Amino acid sequence: MRRTLALTAAFGLAAVAAALATAPILAQSGASRTQSAQAPAMEAPGKRDASLVRAGTYQADPDHTLVEWQVGHLGFSPYFGLFGDITGTLQIDPKAPEKASVSVTIPVAKVTTASAGLTAHLLAKPKEAGGKPDFFGPTPADATFVSTAVKRKGADEADVTGNLTLNGITRPVTLAARFYGAGSMPPQMGGGDNVGFEATTKIKRSDFGLGFGVPMVSDEVQLKIAAAFTHK
Repeated sequence: MRRTLALTAAFGLAAVAAALATAPILAQSGASRTQSAQAPAMEAPGKRDASLVRAGTYQADPDHTLVEWQVGHLGFSPYFGLFGDITGTLQIDPKAPEKASVSVTIPVAKVTTASAGLTAHLLAKPKEAGGKPDFFGPTPADATFVSTAVKRKGADEADVTGNLTLNGITRPVTLAARFYGAGSMPPQMGGGDNVGFEATTKIKRSDFGLGFGVPMVSDEVQLKIAAAFTHK
């Protein structure tokens, strides 16, 4: 009995000692969790605040500038694809936004769709030697858009008119543009001033010599543009 009591007491003292030894560690761990919980949340560097736009010449960000095109397919559903890897420049002064100008180049040969068959058809060579391809053909020229006028419509909206050259044909097009955000990129993310816009417009593909399949595939093409520019 005495031996049992002695062992119980020993184990009890060991447990107390262990608890006392780990108490500072547990307290420190709890403090760390509290500090972590109280850490300020991260915020996106860009804000929908036009006062953050810096004057200068910006370069298009080819990784984040996209043109989405959408057509009607057989009257049953819409179908869309993308142009990316877009390059160009934006000149802007927030004190005189109506004097802004933009010029971009769109590599048609890099058109992207969800259908390998459709992508191949868009870039297919003519069915007959010396004939005309249904769409862009295997070596299409880049498309370009060069602005000619900017008309403000509100605090963050404007109509941007310019010349769109596609498939070797140039037509005037007006984009309904809207300021999306601006700000400074953190150094660890490359740094520099950034500004972005979104825009929409409609064109007729037959105006650019791309009328194959009308009306089974709609002549009207809706364009939705996400434009990101950076200045370092």
